[in-house]
Amino acid sequence: MLKEKNEKVMEIIPEKIGETIEKSIKKIKEKTEKFIEESVKKITKKEKKRKTDEIKKDIPIKKISKKELLEKAKKLAEKIEGRVETEEIKEKLEASRKTLVPIEDYIKVGAHIGTKVITPHMRKYVYRRRNDGIAILDINFTDEKLKELIKLVEKFEPENFILVCKREAGWKAVEKFSELTGVRVFTKKYPAGILTNITLPNFFETDMILVCDPWIDRNAMRDGKKIKKKIFALCDTNNYAFDADFFVPCNNKSSKSLGLILYIIAREYLKSKKIKKEVKLEDFVETE
Repeated sequence: MLKEKNEKVMEIIPEKIGETIEKSIKKIKEKTEKFIEESVKKITKKEKKRKTDEIKKDIPIKKISKKELLEKAKKLAEKIEGRVETEEIKEKLEASRKTLVPIEDYIKVGAHIGTKVITPHMRKYVYRRRNDGIAILDINFTDEKLKELIKLVEKFEPENFILVCKREAGWKAVEKFSELTGVRVFTKKYPAGILTNITLPNFFETDMILVCDPWIDRNAMRDGKKIKKKIFALCDTNNYAFDADFFVPCNNKSSKSLGLILYIIAREYLKSKKIKKEVKLEDFVETE
């Protein structure tokens, strides 16, 4: 019996020892892996810190005083203010680019319609020709030149310039212009020598002459040239502008076109002289 028990014990002991050894190896393996993992983490942290320190050394950190901060803030404020001023200037420029009346209004009255003849003076203001040969003016040029003309006209007082329009299509608008501004006008006929012959009973002096057509109103332009006065004109595509100091390219044959142009000049002229009068487009342009 004893012998059998001893034999059983001898069989169990190696088995138990093997299990114990396996458990020990497993624990040692787990501890080793954990140690390696923690060591790698520590090395990584140290490496990161080392790299950060190197970067900090390469980038010098400058201490900024309160005075320097205030100066920088002041410069920044000046830049912002400059940008605001720039925006205001842009707005003013945009406003200056606006047309005197909507482009559609110029089109409605045919201010862009020229003739079949195009003179060298007017060629650069022509946009194209229609199929029937009629020249079409670039209405943007008309508006821009009209703005310039208004600035020139504003320099003269009503008693110091005259408006001449022999073409019947413009009589109504011209007379309304005179009624509102007080400017002396000549329709139907311009009395020859009225500005040059001092012996005439109706002789008078003027500083500027505005004509509605350089060809039809050529007598007035000749007198103005003789006495060396400023001459401004409204020119169609068939007009020459040899004696004009300044001209506006536009349709000067149509009553509606002339009415709109003179309406704009009268309106802006009264504004410049701070004369408060109601200026209505329908008084210048005949409506259907």
